[in-house]
Amino acid sequence: MRGCKAGAQTGYKALVGVLHEGLSVKEASSAKTVHDLIFWRDVKKTGFVFGTSLIMLLSLAAFSVISVVSYLILALLSVTISFRVYKSVIQAIQKSEEGHPFKAYLDLEITLSSEAFHNYVNAAMVHVNRALKLIIRLFLVEDLVDSLKLAVVMWLMTYVGAVFNGITLLILGELLIFGVPVVYEKYKTQIDHYVGIARDQTKSIIAKIQAKLPGVVKKKSE
Repeated sequence: MRGCKAGAQTGYKALVGVLHEGLSVKEASSAKTVHDLIFWRDVKKTGFVFGTSLIMLLSLAAFSVISVVSYLILALLSVTISFRVYKSVIQAIQKSEEGHPFKAYLDLEITLSSEAFHNYVNAAMVHVNRALKLIIRLFLVEDLVDSLKLAVVMWLMTYVGAVFNGITLLILGELLIFGVPVVYEKYKTQIDHYVGIARDQTKSIIAKIQAKLPGVVKKKSE
């Protein structure tokens, strides 16, 4: 009986290990895809993603979400209906029986398996749990300096929010995401030099603040 339980536990651990390994491989593959995208490894693919998302954000900045979604659906339906009618007319003139022009796509079985769904949920839960731990650590002041950093950032964000709305920030964020990595890759040496100087200065200032603040736990003494 004990041997059966031990075997079952071993099998369960092996299964969990395989699932974690599979998730790690998928995460690594996804990370590489995103890396190639923002570094413009494939100019056509990155240009399509960047252009489409930028047009969407600009549209949302000018119109409501309902209007943008409605126009997109109308545009897609206009293309598909026009193509269907065009093919039907051509088939009637040529007296051919090619059938539905989208039959190959209609026959495709597009489903999300329960295994794939659970894998995506498990991968998302890892990030959710990390975020929850970070939020609890910051709001319950595990490290006073880190909580003060958050307070300063949020105070600065109140001024940013008074100037920019959410859509504008998303547009600026997209421009930075697709622009900064390429610039950094090109001028990596110079940027690293100045970033290192700024980092050293910041660490020096934080160390002085930690030394003067009462009740701050020194990380070196832990």
